Amino acid sequence: MAPAAFVKVSMDGAPYLRKVDLKLYNSYSDLSESLGKMFSSFTIGMKDFMSESKLVDILNGSEYVPSYEDKDGDWMLVGDVPWEMFVESCKRLRIMKGSEAIGLAPRAVEKCKSRS
Repeated sequence: MAPAAFVKVSMDGAPYLRKVDLKLYNSYSDLSESLGKMFSSFTIGMKDFMSESKLVDILNGSEYVPSYEDKDGDWMLVGDVPWEMFVESCKRLRIMKGSEAIGLAPRAVEKCKSRS
């Protein structure tokens, strides 16, 4: 079996961190379902990262989007790269308020283009 790929997971507004082994999941859908259960007290259901849906804060209706820090220290949106590449490059996960995620996607796209 492949070595574990443990990463810390934080959510803006949540008073605790979680740790997950990315190697236990087979897809973004599997991961999003698990994270939804972990942070269920802060969200109204966790939608699949690959869809356009976002998390919604129960109290004030804020939208949340999942992001991750890659090996280079850059923050990117979850779902920007194929699953296997994500598992290999993810150092930590952060479920952030949507307003703070503005600008993550374009950098992620540019970065992928520069690597190919």
